[in-house]
Formats: sequence, C-alpha cells, structure tokens
Amino acid sequence: MVTIRLHNSKTRKKEEFAPIDPAHVRMYVCGPTVYDRAHLGNGRPVVVFDTLYRLLRHVYGAEHVTYVRNFTDVDDKINATAQARKAAGDPRSLEALIRERTEETIGWYHADMDALGALRPDQEPRATEFIGAMIAMIEGLIAGGHAYAKDGHVLFRVRSYRDYGALSGRSVDDMIAGARVEVAPFKEDPMDFVLWKPSDADLPGWDSPWGRGRPGWHIECSAMSYELLGASFDIHGGGLDLQFPHHENEIAQSCCAHPEAGFARYWLHNEMLQVEGKKMSKSLGNFFTVRDLLEQGIPGEVIRFVYLSTHYRKPMDWTAEKAREAEGTLRKWRAMVANVAAGEPAAAVIEALSDDLNTAGAIAALHDLARVGDAAGLKASAALLGLLGDEMGAWVETGADLSALTERLAALRAEAMTTKNFAPVDALKSALTAAGVEVRMSKAGVDLLPGPGFDPAKLEGLL
Repeated sequence: MVTIRLHNSKTRKKEEFAPIDPAHVRMYVCGPTVYDRAHLGNGRPVVVFDTLYRLLRHVYGAEHVTYVRNFTDVDDKINATAQARKAAGDPRSLEALIRERTEETIGWYHADMDALGALRPDQEPRATEFIGAMIAMIEGLIAGGHAYAKDGHVLFRVRSYRDYGALSGRSVDDMIAGARVEVAPFKEDPMDFVLWKPSDADLPGWDSPWGRGRPGWHIECSAMSYELLGASFDIHGGGLDLQFPHHENEIAQSCCAHPEAGFARYWLHNEMLQVEGKKMSKSLGNFFTVRDLLEQGIPGEVIRFVYLSTHYRKPMDWTAEKAREAEGTLRKWRAMVANVAAGEPAAAVIEALSDDLNTAGAIAALHDLARVGDAAGLKASAALLGLLGDEMGAWVETGADLSALTERLAALRAEAMTTKNFAPVDALKSALTAAGVEVRMSKAGVDLLPGPGFDPAKLEGLL
C-alpha cells in the first residue's frame, strides 16, 4: 500500500500517516460560517482538503473514507442580516429569516465549490442540528470541573487543561500578555472562553439548563466531530488562521470531555492567500469572492490549478499572470486527452501527493506526462488532483478540428522554404494566434493547439 506522509501541526514534523482503523479513515475540516459569499481565501482549504480526500479514497478505497465538513449557521453576522431584513419590514420571524439567509448562502457555497471541482464531503452537518449534543457536552465539562456557569454564560476553565497551547506553541500566560482577551465580570480567568451565552428576544436561542441561549463557536465543531466521527479520529484540518484560538479550544474541550480518547491524531493547516503580492482586503481593492472570478470568465478549473501550484503550507499569491498560464496549460492538456480513455495514475504523481500533498510536484509530473505524450496517464493522474475531468470541461472547446489548418500551414511553410517568401506563413500564424490557437513549428512539423481565449468562430475563412 502507498505510504502517505503528512506534516502534523501538533508535532511540528512530517509523520507517516497510520489511520486508527484502515477500514474507516476519518477526517474533519472546519467549514464556512454561512453569512456571505466565499472569498478567494476561503476556497483554498476546500481545494487542499478535497485533494487529500481524493488521495485517501485512492489509497484506502472510497467506501473506507469519511469526510466531514461543517456549516456554522449560528453567528452574529447571520443574525445581523436577519435583523436588518426584519427592520426593513419583513413580517416573518427572526428564525425564518435566519434560515432563509443560511439556506441562500449554503446554496451559493455549494455552487462555487462545485465550480472549483471539489467533491461534496460525506457529511455536511449544520451547527443548529446539533444543539442538543453541544448542551450534553457542556454539561459533562461542568460535571468534570472544566467549565462553570455564571450569569447565563458557561465558560471553559482553560487552566484545567494542562496541555492548553500545545498546538499553537504558546503558554497561557504568554497568550494573555500578547493577545486581546475579553475581560468580563463572569470570567474567572481572562483566558476562559465561552461555551454558551444568553440570547435576548431579538436573537435566536435554545432552552438549556443555563437559560435560553446559543452556543459559542468552538463547542460546535467539538460536538459535531464527536457525533459523526467519534471521540478519536484521524485528521483535523483547516486554515492556519484557525489554529488559535479555534483549534486550540477544540482540543481542550474535546480532550476534557473525553479524557480516554485523543481527539484528532493529525492536524493539517493551510497557509494564507495573497493577491498580487498583497494581503487581500477591501480597502486595497483586491478582495475577490470565488464568484467574482467565475463571473469574470475565469474557469473554476483554472482557479483550482492556481491553488494547487503552491504547496498548501506555503503562502499562496494569486496573480492574473498565474491564471493566464494555468488556462493555457489546461487547454493544451484538455486537447491532448480529448476522447482518450484514462489509464492508470503515474507513480510520480501518487508519490508527490503522498509526500505531504506536494501538489506542485504532482503538477510537474503531469507536465512530464504531457511532454512524452502519455495522454491516458495524464488524464488518470490529473483526476487525482481534480483536474481534466469531464464534469469540469465545459469551459473549453476541445473538439475543434484543426487538422486542415495544420496541413495548410505546413504546406505554406514548405513552399516558403523554396520561395523564401514567408509572408503567407506569417499572415496565417497571426490569424491563428488572434483566434487563440497556439502555433508550434519545428523540424518535426506543425502542431496547432487551442490556447487561452480560443475562439473557433475566428477560424472561419482561413482556409
């Protein structure tokens, strides 16, 4: 069996992946808070962990892998949108307006991530569906002395968990000194974090032993992962921005709630994304949602390719030039694999992906397959990265028959070699290039390939 090695954020080193149960590999990834469109940075972990999911399915079998990614549908920003709609005169209840907003946003998210070629996870739990499980976990933490209730709030007692800070490599005292920590009269310690908070009549809420309220963010993922994957599972993933405090708090409350278990064995974090060398922000005018790029005509497969061109643990820079290069590469590859049955994935591609998801190395191996003309191997290998699949190919026209134009250009070139008049050759090359065709001329002959911006309509009248 293929050996997969992953960089474990918890141990800060690359380790051989050994699932708790090879017959049931389990992975949990923190999903979106569904209050608005997914921005370009939100798409990166989706593609990263989708690629890992594909690799695990390839190695262990699709029926032996469970991938869970949640939807956080309890959030102040969601509430604010619903309250604004109610203030604008919508007569429906706040709960109905919140449900409408989250349904709308989840629909957007699915459409955008589908466009990136991401497989749907096996389970996509919503936080609101697991309130009972969260309340039960909180009750257990209180009983164990790890949490306390005060003024309608329930707080996790951070100093009750000896290993708090191990994931992010910080001590509790350092965190207090270096972070903005909310000081509140109901806290025993500044670092204690909220498990449950009260809701007034203008906010969504559920009945609990501590009064009507709603859960804190961190308890949601702990409860959902426990209910769907168990107290111990294999992989927990997410963006590096979630390492502290979200993942640190998940570990603390989960390990205290189930001290006999280990929670997640391997932690993977993807680095952040920039745009044209700068941090993405609305103030800089370089803030894009995935939908913005799709509507600009950039295919989802191109966006995916750009994501995969940088290793997940390195900062990624989105540039227009990278998108153009990716589109050109994908057009060539799609022309090459059109009407070709997939073969077997190349060992070099599997080896690269198994080495801590070295997607850049895997893409280099795909270039090698294309260079030697192994179309069947290219198609099968690319599928492991979610590329060149039929379901993603509608954006590019690969069925154009360029053979007659190839013969015409070859004939003109042969004639020019004798007459020394290359003007007809240059004119046809210019027309082909204007139509988005890449012209390759060598001693071996002439090759024409659809390139970026290929427009078959512009080929009319060239023969």
